[in-house]
Amino acid sequence: MPSRRPDISNLADAVLRGERAALARAITLVESTRADHRDDAERLLARLLPRAGNATRVGISGAPGVGKSTFIEAFGLMLIGAGHRVAVLAVDPSSKRAGGSILGDKTRMPRLSQAEAAFIRPSPAGKSLGGVARRTREAMIVAEAAGFDIVIVETVGVGQSETSVADMVDFFLLLIAPGGGDELQGIKKGIVELADLIVVNKDDGDLAAAAKRAVADYRHALRLLVPADGDAVEALSVSALEERGLDRVWQTATRRLDAARSSGAFAARRARQAQAALWREIGDGLIELFRDDEAAARALKALEAKVAAGKVTPSAAAQQALEAFTRR
Repeated sequence: MPSRRPDISNLADAVLRGERAALARAITLVESTRADHRDDAERLLARLLPRAGNATRVGISGAPGVGKSTFIEAFGLMLIGAGHRVAVLAVDPSSKRAGGSILGDKTRMPRLSQAEAAFIRPSPAGKSLGGVARRTREAMIVAEAAGFDIVIVETVGVGQSETSVADMVDFFLLLIAPGGGDELQGIKKGIVELADLIVVNKDDGDLAAAAKRAVADYRHALRLLVPADGDAVEALSVSALEERGLDRVWQTATRRLDAARSSGAFAARRARQAQAALWREIGDGLIELFRDDEAAARALKALEAKVAAGKVTPSAAAQQALEAFTRR
């Protein structure tokens, strides 16, 4: 028996009224990979888009053990106390073997998950690279249309490769743990270079001194990465556990965002992000068309065997497959 398709008009109206159940259903719909769901999702997003785009989008990344969940919970509660409504889109790693994901962010943020002005949505990363899920950008649109004025995107948190979040947020915050031994060596091109603010967490207890040293090291090293005409990336320390220093993080973010809005850099960044999203969708769509083509699938099976046997290079095999597909 075919599943009942949602009434998109009613669902959109419920999202715009801020109904939490509708918000959850809408995000589930936009994350679906079914063809009929994708059509419904695009119709839903078209209705919600005029009411989206006014929130502040904050990306937060950091390696496992840095205290992302503790920080986000304390940070979110502080923002709610200041009168904001906060949506957290948390991306969990998916198993490469089984494809499953734990999705345990609500259990790691119990106080924030119970706050009336907060909404936490864990999503599996799936096959997407870069620390975010493929439909995180669309989920942000839904949350913004529902009236959340701050949307936090928490990345998977597996290392230095999580740069995709920088292409969809207004402010990218990188959490660092003190005493990790990489305060200077860790200033690498990549995720650190893309961050708008570096926050050394766990400035408390036995790690307090190490956290302050880490901030000093980062401030010194960051001067080497910033172009002469660029805005200096700042570094500061906080204790998410003791809820200290969080106000300085938000003050720094709002100051930089206000300056970006005044200069036009904010609008330019959003425009670049939208264009980048367009090309990602084109790329993903072409790959799906390629994989769904029966003739291409047959050719690929033979080419995969040749590549595995070392009879042809992967680049040459890819070129042959693409030529066969484009001729069709």
